[in-house]
Amino acid sequence: MSMRSIWMVGDIQGCCSSLDELLAHPEIAREPLARFWFAGDLVNRGSQSLATLRRLMALEERSVAILGNHDLHLLAVAAGVRRLGKNDTLLEILEAPDSEELINWLRWRPLAHYELGHLMIHAGVLPKWDVQKTLLLANEVEQALRSPNWRKSLEKMYGNEPDHWKDGHAGSKRLRVIINALTRLRMCTSKGRMALSQKAAPALSQGDLMPWFDIKGRATQDVTVVFGHWSTLNLMLRDNAICLDTGCVWGGELTAVRLQDRRTVRIACPQSLAPGGN
Repeated sequence: MSMRSIWMVGDIQGCCSSLDELLAHPEIAREPLARFWFAGDLVNRGSQSLATLRRLMALEERSVAILGNHDLHLLAVAAGVRRLGKNDTLLEILEAPDSEELINWLRWRPLAHYELGHLMIHAGVLPKWDVQKTLLLANEVEQALRSPNWRKSLEKMYGNEPDHWKDGHAGSKRLRVIINALTRLRMCTSKGRMALSQKAAPALSQGDLMPWFDIKGRATQDVTVVFGHWSTLNLMLRDNAICLDTGCVWGGELTAVRLQDRRTVRIACPQSLAPGGN
C-alpha cells in the first residue's frame, strides 16, 4: 500500500473559500485519505476566519495546523490581553456560539511539527536550533498555552526583545524569543540576532542581515524546513527550505506542495487587500 500523500499548505488567513477550492482540486480530492499540514496564520485579514477554523477542525486527524502570529493574536484577544485591531477579522470567532470550543482547539495546536525529514514552523528557526531543540522549545510554548494559566502566559508575549537566544533565558523572555523566532522571524544576523521589523523580500545586500534559511551552517540545514509568513518571498522550493506563503489574502494564491514529490497546486485568490501585512 502506498503512503498517504501529505499536502503542505501556506497561509490561509481566513480565506475559507480558497481553502475549499484547494481541497476540492482534482489532484488533491482524488485521494480521500490525504493528509494536510497547514503552515500557520490560519485566520485574520480574510473575511472567513470563523468558517476557516471550523473547516480545519472538521479535518480532524487528517491535518496538522501550526500556530502563526495571527493565530496567537486571536488567542491574546480571547484572553483579554490584546484588543482587536482595525484590520482584524476575528470578531465573528469571538462572538460565535462555539467560540470557546474554537479557542480551545486553537490552544492545542503545535508551533512545530517534524515528520519524514520535514520540519514545519510558521516563520523561522534560529541558526543554532537543530530539529530536536526546535521541537523542545516549541513544546514549552505549547504547554504554556494548554495550561489553566494560559491567559497569563500571553500577557508578555509581545515585544522584540530579547532579539537573540540564550539557554539561560527564563520566564516571559524565554517564551517571547521562542514565539518570535517560530512565528515572526524573517531576517537575522549570522549570529542569530533577529531583525523583526524586516518584512520585505530579501535584497541583494543588507549588511550582516540575511534570511534565516541562508545562514551558513544553520543546525537545520540537513532537513527540509517548511514555512509560510513571508508573502513577498512567494513560493520557494529548495532542498532544505520551502516557503509556502503566496499571498492568498493579498490577492495572490493559496499554495499546496505535496511532500513526497513537490507536486504543486496553486489556487488563485479573489482577495485584494493592500500588501504590507504580516
